[in-house]
Amino acid sequence: MFDVENLTALIDQGRGATPADLVLKGGRVFDLVTGALRRSDVAICGSTIVGTMDDYSGRREIDVSGQIVVPGFIDTHCHVESSLIGPAEFDRCVLPRGITTAICDPHEIANVLGVEGIAYFLDAANATALDLRVNLSSCVPATELETSGARVEAGDLVALAGHPKVVGLAEFMNFPGVLAKDPGCLAKLAAFAGRHIDGHAPLLRGHDLNAYLATGIRTDHETTTEAEALEKLAKGMTVLIREGSVSKDLHALHGLVTEPLSPFIAFCTDDRNPLDIAEGGHIDGMIREAIRLGAPPLAAYRAASHSAARAFGLRDRGLVAPGYRADLVVLDDLDACAVTRVFSAGRPVDDALFDARPHRPPIGRRSVKAEPVTAGDFAAPGAGPSTRVIGVMPGKIITENLPMTLPYRNGERRVDLDQDAVKVAVVARHGHNRNIGVAFVHGFGMRRGAIASSVGHDSHNLCVVGANEADMALAVNRLIAIEGGFAVAGDGVIMADLALPMAGLMSLLSFEAVHAALLPLKAAARELGVSLAEPFLQVAFLPLPVIPHLKITDRGLVDVDRFAFVRD
Repeated sequence: MFDVENLTALIDQGRGATPADLVLKGGRVFDLVTGALRRSDVAICGSTIVGTMDDYSGRREIDVSGQIVVPGFIDTHCHVESSLIGPAEFDRCVLPRGITTAICDPHEIANVLGVEGIAYFLDAANATALDLRVNLSSCVPATELETSGARVEAGDLVALAGHPKVVGLAEFMNFPGVLAKDPGCLAKLAAFAGRHIDGHAPLLRGHDLNAYLATGIRTDHETTTEAEALEKLAKGMTVLIREGSVSKDLHALHGLVTEPLSPFIAFCTDDRNPLDIAEGGHIDGMIREAIRLGAPPLAAYRAASHSAARAFGLRDRGLVAPGYRADLVVLDDLDACAVTRVFSAGRPVDDALFDARPHRPPIGRRSVKAEPVTAGDFAAPGAGPSTRVIGVMPGKIITENLPMTLPYRNGERRVDLDQDAVKVAVVARHGHNRNIGVAFVHGFGMRRGAIASSVGHDSHNLCVVGANEADMALAVNRLIAIEGGFAVAGDGVIMADLALPMAGLMSLLSFEAVHAALLPLKAAARELGVSLAEPFLQVAFLPLPVIPHLKITDRGLVDVDRFAFVRD
């Protein structure tokens, strides 16, 4: 908030009566209203833009001649935990790429630690150089079909709602619960009536979509086809086009990135790890790819900033204009989104800015409470050889429900490499029980060994995919020993691993070190025959029983379309 002294400085510097605190001189501003590139200085007083479309002098001046100034980019929906690094390293990883605002949902850590995890993110958001905003996690647990580490009720969320970093209520994943008028779901929706409520409605159409939207939900990042997107847009939703490490929807939805539709769409990453950020970028990479696919630059940059800000009620950002927050990105090339400088609230983004942040100690240590397992724990008994198998679809978290006939001996179903049918198991890890759900999955291409992850959306039990039970047990036991993370086992040895000891979700290392550690992990998975581009996050989404069609939890195989366990 401005006081009289601040307002006086803003007025004087905006009029040019006194030098501005900072001036970006000699560049061109990309006008996201008209699409024009205008020669313009940009004058900044403190954290606020005070002058454009004119010449200014400043106490400090930076020459941006030949360059283009655009508003900072906004990631409208992300889980920082899925970057495998804590909020401070996430900040250092993405802010230099121009992401000056990120709206996160800490429901990954909340499903492990409950309110303590959300409170940690609210505290961390006060320390980041980028503006980290928080939507309060609406679905902890996501469903009653799995064992979560914690439970967060409507009253817990209301107690946090007044925090200045809170936008509203995070993705309402339990859309079946909304439509069934579950009392817990309705209590949360009622508590946040009139505030922003994020949606999560994969494949929801027609009357059911109408009913879902009637509750006040306004966004969706689970749209995967243009037809689905156009229905949601026509019904008042803002469609958040997602490009994560597993779910990659930009190619399917790039036709929406047009000038007429751009006020009603935005970009998000949802779940993206440091390896993919380093190799393909973040929101900057989405802008670049959208333009390469034929989107007008005005539509791409508008979706990445102005439209995103309006969708989430952040009316102080999204344009290079007087009175707006000085979140700015300086580009060498508009089509290539070639970022050279970034300013966050008027501050140049450099090492000094990051070094000045207060330190927040990690939480959630020793959260993996599972007991060691044996190969025998992964037996798959059944009444016969016919069963349903989870069908992985590369680049999607939607899975197929595949009928298969598998080898069957002594009352147990067995792995069939010829059909690319290997075992998948979820081991409860929160100390509440010793559940282990076992089923089969198709699509990994695995010929031997096993890969395991303590990142298992959304309850984050231990999930393991393997061609033999001994290596599955070895990989799971390695995760228990290192407080969670990723592990690859083959022929009785651990081939590669990465510890994620903060709640079993995040590393204590720098994002550069995590990037480096992911390379041998992916190489080890390839040695097992795994053909998926991002095998570890693909494993992490197998236990997500709010995404069609077939998933697995620690309680068993789930038919998501029926929201019921499979009994065969």
